[in-house]
Amino acid sequence: MSFELILVIATAITGVIAYIDRIIWRPKRLKAVVAVKEPVIVEYARSLFPIFLIVLVLRSFIVEPFKIPSGSMYPTLQIGDFIVVNKFAYGIKLPVIQTTVIPIGKPERGDVVVFKYPEDPKVDYIKRVIGLPGDEITYLNRTLFLNGNPVKTEMIGKYRGTDSGSVMNGASILKEWLSKERSHEILLDMNKRSLDMQTIKVPEGQYFVMGDNRDHSNDSRFWGFVPEKNLKGRAFGIWMNWDNGIHFNRIGQGID
Repeated sequence: MSFELILVIATAITGVIAYIDRIIWRPKRLKAVVAVKEPVIVEYARSLFPIFLIVLVLRSFIVEPFKIPSGSMYPTLQIGDFIVVNKFAYGIKLPVIQTTVIPIGKPERGDVVVFKYPEDPKVDYIKRVIGLPGDEITYLNRTLFLNGNPVKTEMIGKYRGTDSGSVMNGASILKEWLSKERSHEILLDMNKRSLDMQTIKVPEGQYFVMGDNRDHSNDSRFWGFVPEKNLKGRAFGIWMNWDNGIHFNRIGQGID
């Protein structure tokens, strides 16, 4: 049972108890000749219902926190980063069933998105959107092709990480442009065999995603596309990093 489902159930139960008390039980207590003490369960329900409701609204419709558990998004996101995700960037969805009730926007190339892993929806993944519906994607010799054209990259230097990130020391850092306006950094590990991928076309209603740590990422090259219904939101900021201690230089960073 997911935390979101537990939160929905807790909100519903405390809300129903508080409502029944307001319209039935409380008037009876007030009319009683002998003072009747408010039941403990009612007291807790009235106190907890607004808390559960606020958390549910914030988490389901506005922002949700996530922790980065792996190095698939180096150098953009590091192990131990705590990030916040905009839950309404791609539309307002009902909790648990994730049905879109108010469409707002669509993912764009370069967005860093959190989604339900298609092969196990109970697991959340985070990757970068590379291909939109209708795009043709090719990956050969560590070169990404978008609709037949090689994506522009620029060598920056060698990666130097700390703590968990030190395992990627020596990897090549490149700047990549998925559009003229947007760029981000990626890592290439020349000591690891690259996975080539022949041209595929992204189906309607689905997206092709990749990790920025291209040679150490379990992404669409291995398991296919992300259905639009699996998208949870767009990552936009880092509010904390804990990796063998707090890394204050990570706090408050945006996500390109």
